[in-house]
Amino acid sequence: MKMIDAHCHMTYKGLNRIKDKVVEEARKEMKAIITCGLPEDAERTLDFAEKYPDFVYVSLGIHPTDVTKINEKQIEDYKSLIRKNKSRIIALGEIGLDYHWIRDSNEIKKSKEVFIDFLNLAKELKLPVFLHTRKAEEDVLKIVVDNDVKSAIFHCYTGNVTLARKIAEEGYFISITTNLPNSKNAKKVVKSLPLECLLTETDAPFLSPYPSKPNLPQNVKLILEEMSKIRQQNIEEIDEAIDKNCERLFSIS
Repeated sequence: MKMIDAHCHMTYKGLNRIKDKVVEEARKEMKAIITCGLPEDAERTLDFAEKYPDFVYVSLGIHPTDVTKINEKQIEDYKSLIRKNKSRIIALGEIGLDYHWIRDSNEIKKSKEVFIDFLNLAKELKLPVFLHTRKAEEDVLKIVVDNDVKSAIFHCYTGNVTLARKIAEEGYFISITTNLPNSKNAKKVVKSLPLECLLTETDAPFLSPYPSKPNLPQNVKLILEEMSKIRQQNIEEIDEAIDKNCERLFSIS
């Protein structure tokens, strides 16, 4: 099997101190890990990926809850860092909206403005985007469509299957996480949507299937096993299809 973790946080607390050991173990059974860097750890994320060429890949983004905590100059400096390191990243994100944590109307307005700004940056750099959409799935879909975004992944999708079908019809991808066994919506998405629009991710160290331990990229295998049960389809076929999706999106071959 190939197995790709399309979204995790290797340099975030919970994994940062053990990241090298985790990657060495993951390389025994996986094809690739895409780790997400945010303003506070972007350079550390880039340096970490340099140690594992053709296995650890990088996306750089700004979480919507971070947008409300930093000023315009910090945002512009971060965009400059991303432009400078364009050749070292394969995607932009995670970026997006979060209506669970952000409820103040002024903060929502700012987060939308920065979100659109980063969508324009992704188009400028010709990069796909990882979208954070917590309780904001419909608004995020409308914004990416209205801004003519061609390549997008709805990271850690928790919306309903009806909206998921609309996302797929627009040519976007939905990333299935390790919360699949406990999510009725995710199970419906996996059962209803074609494999051609699905990815697998752990969001490690978050969403751990083992409460006393951080999530790990290797737990992608648990997602594939659950998908196999839900779809009543061979696990190798599912893994192969997701691998092809990553080739199309990120040129991971």
